[in-house]
Amino acid sequence: MGHFCLSLVSLRWENAAPGKLAALASVRLQGLHKPVYHQLSDCGDHVVIMNIRHIAFSGNKWEQKVYSSHTGYPGGFKQVTAAQLHRKDPVAIVKLAIYGMLPKNLHRRTLMQRLHLFPDEDIPEDSLKNLTEELPQPRKMPRCLDEYTQEETEAFPRVWSPPEDYWL
Repeated sequence: MGHFCLSLVSLRWENAAPGKLAALASVRLQGLHKPVYHQLSDCGDHVVIMNIRHIAFSGNKWEQKVYSSHTGYPGGFKQVTAAQLHRKDPVAIVKLAIYGMLPKNLHRRTLMQRLHLFPDEDIPEDSLKNLTEELPQPRKMPRCLDEYTQEETEAFPRVWSPPEDYWL
């Protein structure tokens, strides 16, 4: 089978877990979402992920999750926490997560070349005009209490109304 036309898919998620981003991006990179998918054909899409600086881990994973590497020389074993790695390179955590979810074969490097990661909303114009699809955020982020207007606060239904002689 020949090379299919590739489209750019955009993920503009905020406060998303890196694993959820990686799962969705690896499916799109491989082309598993298409009905014409075949293992030997190259039918994946280019994936653009923005706002990676705003990823979120649950629990204490920022300090407990450790990324390790080895240079191959004696004493070359390095360990760094997720918080330290994110401060050094905000794109690295998501890139490693997606790399780990792709199939472990010779196509993995080709698939990673289709991945475009941006820490903020600033992306090149040529990538921005070629976007064909934007995937919605899986859940709506709740607003903070100070983001509500006075009218919205007063219109909110009361669970309990204190009596007039009640002292706060």
